Amino acid sequence: MDLRRKPIRKVPHGNFESIYYRSFTSYNQFPSLIDTMTTEPIKNLETFENPQPGRNYTIRIETPEFTCLCPKTGQPDFANITLEYIPNNACIELKSLKLYYWSYRNQGAFHEAVTNQILNDIVDAIQPNFMRVSAEFWVRGGIATTVIAEHRNPDWQPDDLITLP
Repeated sequence: MDLRRKPIRKVPHGNFESIYYRSFTSYNQFPSLIDTMTTEPIKNLETFENPQPGRNYTIRIETPEFTCLCPKTGQPDFANITLEYIPNNACIELKSLKLYYWSYRNQGAFHEAVTNQILNDIVDAIQPNFMRVSAEFWVRGGIATTVIAEHRNPDWQPDDLITLP
């Protein structure tokens, strides 16, 4: 497959010319890539094995483009979702998380309900030692809402806090 940029048109402009390129020769060169692209939202969360199960470390995932619908008006609600967790034996796979978030795009949900449902679904999938979901919903009608929900594994003890000088 030849992926070199090839000029497709040259347009003269006095002492210089604009050259327009294409990066591939036809759409048919990429059927395997296009055929594997997911075009539908999913509720299934994929996981992978924690590469350091004996270590307490934090994974922080920012999603600034979360969307759901107001269950009263049907208007879109936009939020920045911050997911922070200390994994136990499994971690969440990011593309499946993105498609999971996408599944809320056309779903009516109160801010409190959607934040807690996200927490419940991800905790069910990976059973983390600790997880916090913070949902900062954009201002609508002059009101901004932030919902924070947490889960803690009762068998887990956090490390002592270290204060650096």
